[in-house]
Amino acid sequence: MARKPRIHVPGGVYHAILRGNGGQDIFLTDEDRYHFYLLLQEGTERFDYRVHGFCLMTNHLHLAVQVGDVPLSRGMQNLAFRYTRWVNRREKRMGHLFQGRYKAILVDGDSYLLELVRYIHLNPVRAGLVQDPSDYPWSGHRAYLGQETLPWLTTEWVLGQFARRRDAARRRYETFVLEGRNQGYQEEFHRGPKDPRVLGDDRFMERVAQQDKVRRRVPPLDDVVRVVCREYDVTTSLLPDPGRKRRVSEARAAIAWLAFQLGSASLTEVGERFNRDVGTMSSAVRRLTERMRDSKTLADRLSRLRAAVG
Repeated sequence: MARKPRIHVPGGVYHAILRGNGGQDIFLTDEDRYHFYLLLQEGTERFDYRVHGFCLMTNHLHLAVQVGDVPLSRGMQNLAFRYTRWVNRREKRMGHLFQGRYKAILVDGDSYLLELVRYIHLNPVRAGLVQDPSDYPWSGHRAYLGQETLPWLTTEWVLGQFARRRDAARRRYETFVLEGRNQGYQEEFHRGPKDPRVLGDDRFMERVAQQDKVRRRVPPLDDVVRVVCREYDVTTSLLPDPGRKRRVSEARAAIAWLAFQLGSASLTEVGERFNRDVGTMSSAVRRLTERMRDSKTLADRLSRLRAAVG
């Protein structure tokens, strides 16, 4: 049976899980974990998602992540790809690090986010690694308590549900988490009771289903190429050109950026079309994104192209 497609709800909260391929370890050293932190921070900036809670175990990890307009799949695929490349380069090996595609369940944040964060931060307790979650260094729990600083971790919303004053909120949050120490595995955070992709009441399910129906269609890559070529006044035959003409290079980067943003194609697929490897395309998109921050003219141009393609 074919797998159901991912559900993307702008502003949606997801419980995302990544597991090691065949149960293998994915974090071999503390340096690995710190590098993963760096990738998460870059992801919050690049893909506009928020991490409300997390736990890095030895062979898997959990995230409570809230997306913006960019689907979760793009951020998670980038995270898995870049972290796998980091480990494989150091270990001088090739192949998959993670087990297939990541698992994610969309949860009703208003009803379940507090419970989800508690569930994730208690993972080391359920695994028998520690008795107090604050003794485990690789989750968001200590940052919630003010014992460490993780600038990419969003704690304000959860703490704000307990009290206005930060000190009181942290105390009540800690009490809330510790009250759940005797809870075991909770199936609902891994598989929704009605739709395995969603956890929420009937009203939430209906709202998600409706949003899923009216999602904007994904434009084909050919449409992206056609619109960008018209804007930059270049022919498609010039795009694979190995030369370094700035107009052609920027048009190629714009196609890759738009295709990735709109879900029309992966950077690998764009690279194959223009005889470039994925690393080259990724670098081109990164440079284009950096220029957009400094150039309103370029940012407006790409925004106009996105509207034209969409």
